[in-house]
Amino acid sequence: MTPEQRAVFEKRRRGRNIALLVVLLALVVLIYFVGMARILRG
Repeated sequence: MTPEQRAVFEKRRRGRNIALLVVLLALVVLIYFVGMARILRG
């Protein structure tokens, strides 16, 4: 793998990792608020 190919590969991987982080954080926030709503309502 040439250095140029490696740079492109790492840039794409970094982008996917950031997207995955955003999705996971959104899921955690959603679960937190659903849990709080259940506790406060119950």
